[in-house]
Amino acid sequence: MFGMLSLAASVAGVAPVPVASPAPIEVMVLGTYHFDNPGLDKVNIQVDDVTSPRRQRELDALAAAIATFKPTRVMVEAQRPGPLYDVPAYKAFTPAALTADRDERVQIGYRIAARMKLPSVQGIDEQSGKGEPDYFPFGPIEDWAAAHGRKAELDGMTAEIQASATKTEHDLATTSIPAMLLRYNEDSSPTAGQGFYYRLLKFGDGEAQPGAVLNAMWYMRNAKIFGKLVEAAKPGDRVLVVYGAGHGYWLRHFASTMPGYRLVDVRPYLKRAAGGR
Repeated sequence: MFGMLSLAASVAGVAPVPVASPAPIEVMVLGTYHFDNPGLDKVNIQVDDVTSPRRQRELDALAAAIATFKPTRVMVEAQRPGPLYDVPAYKAFTPAALTADRDERVQIGYRIAARMKLPSVQGIDEQSGKGEPDYFPFGPIEDWAAAHGRKAELDGMTAEIQASATKTEHDLATTSIPAMLLRYNEDSSPTAGQGFYYRLLKFGDGEAQPGAVLNAMWYMRNAKIFGKLVEAAKPGDRVLVVYGAGHGYWLRHFASTMPGYRLVDVRPYLKRAAGGR
């Protein structure tokens, strides 16, 4: 018995061997506007042809700058099944697509993935399916505002977003894509920040809170998107996320607060690309 106690004491006195923590997963979120004018958002902008020689030079500069981040994965706004989330279209990608397909997933996501010789691109989007909740229930807010004499207030908020989009359309004539994307990746941006969503919290009373419901559903969609990233990423990965800028606020939030993850600020890379260096 005394021998066992002595052994226990001896073991207890040995300093434990430290266990190395897994390498952090670095995430860079590149919020963008839609290059191919799909017209699917509440407020849309019309952009010029990104397959033009001028825009291709700008996108090449963007790819060169982002490549210095050395991404090991590229994830885009496409809905694919897990657990791999691979986008089949990337397998058929060739540089010739850059002169024909205006989609930002191709022009930025595939371009950079091919430059880094990545074997796949992941699509981590989340959309409402049959029987699933609406992730952007704006209609109930409009109905509530109309019923409570606050339609003009809501219309004014939407008009502010439209004015920002109109300014973007005007500025594109003299602004490079990297410089424009720099605007879209600021939390203060009217089209990419969270201000518009939080102001919707004012639309509701008592048990009827449509503004709060929209915020909750928008959070849910982005949480599911990031959950798919978590499922696909491995320790030590450097993940480039190319997504609509409206998602940027929450995706950056998750990357900066999720244990084992580290957010990498995309803005210095965009500045480098905008400066032609």
